[in-house]
Amino acid sequence: MAKAESNVSDGLTLELIRESLIRQEDTIVFSLIERARFPLNSPTYDKSYASSVPGSCGSLVEFIVKETEAIQAKAGRYENPEEHPFFPDNLPPSQVPPHKYPEVLHPAAMSVNINKIIWDMYFNELLPLFVTPGDDGNYASTATRDLECLQALSRRIHYGKLVAEVKFRDERKDYEPAIRAQDRDTLINLLTFARVEEAVKKRVEKKAMTFGQEVKLGDEGNKGKYKVNPAIVSRLYGDWVIPLTKDVEVEYLLHRLD
Repeated sequence: MAKAESNVSDGLTLELIRESLIRQEDTIVFSLIERARFPLNSPTYDKSYASSVPGSCGSLVEFIVKETEAIQAKAGRYENPEEHPFFPDNLPPSQVPPHKYPEVLHPAAMSVNINKIIWDMYFNELLPLFVTPGDDGNYASTATRDLECLQALSRRIHYGKLVAEVKFRDERKDYEPAIRAQDRDTLINLLTFARVEEAVKKRVEKKAMTFGQEVKLGDEGNKGKYKVNPAIVSRLYGDWVIPLTKDVEVEYLLHRLD
């Protein structure tokens, strides 16, 4: 009964969350494809290149992310609990009429933001895997595509809070003892479904194959050529998205009974 009441009260169900996560896979794959249009363009990440930009104290990509987040904050983006800024310090307040988002998460959710880890993973580990070496001078466009990738990954990974909340509601008797004991290992075991994770990895790999094909009429020679290697997209989920999502879930659950 408690499970039914909790889901009816705010509309939070595991099925709705799964549907959202599947849609977000499309966004992530397309964002990677768009970033792969450009080579590495290393000056985008060189602090000396952006040193002449007024107010900048970092790289061009840091400047663009900070400035974009500031504008989006004024438009109310970060009033949505599903959105997480990469540079949360000193963001301007929203200047638009507030929207009343459903209060489905425990207040502890506000303290869980692993965007620094996502940032480091994206630039240091993922990016070199799927972009080609080179420099075409399109640094601002490159940084904009990076921002789209970062925001898509952040939204997907931090969705772990919602996943954790609905699993907690549905299996409270299993989760409460581990939370009270602050037992991370048990929580990880409760949250892990290996078959589901394998299915997700296969699905995103197939999406990368489908969305990223090079299509040319009458040219069969392009069969099997992709804008982003599908195996890398599968690895992205297996090595980073799924584990980091579980980290978010655990961090949220550890404070769920506070």
